[in-house]
Amino acid sequence: MKEIDSNIRHALRDRGMRVTAPRRAILEWLSNRPHATVDEVHRGVVNDLTTISKQAVYDVLSACDEAGLVRQIKPAGHPARFERRTGDNHHHLVCRQCGHIEDLDCHTGQAPCLHPGDGHGFVVDEAEIVFWGLCGSCQSQSLADGNAEP
Repeated sequence: MKEIDSNIRHALRDRGMRVTAPRRAILEWLSNRPHATVDEVHRGVVNDLTTISKQAVYDVLSACDEAGLVRQIKPAGHPARFERRTGDNHHHLVCRQCGHIEDLDCHTGQAPCLHPGDGHGFVVDEAEIVFWGLCGSCQSQSLADGNAEP
């Protein structure tokens, strides 16, 4: 834990951000719980920071997203999720039924790994790919419920 805290302090300072208890607590909590919603982060840190509001969690996550310390993903039909894994070219698998999310390393190379056929004058620097399907647990539950196809 001490090493994580030291890394968080260093990362905040490197980006010109003040090291505050809410920032440290939220970044540390997210280190082991990727793809968390704001509600989950708030519930996770409220025991350590009894006076933190949900709005303060939003504010910290927004500032950390802008600084590149967290990544926000917004799967359609699901609340925004936050993760500490940034600066690489990974994608996500999302379960249509339960919303579970897994990271998926890109197999095609550096960002952007895909390019639009017509860029309409844009300089593309990132491609966000989300794969949708059913996770193993939901497939098993579907079969247990008597559905022939998951």
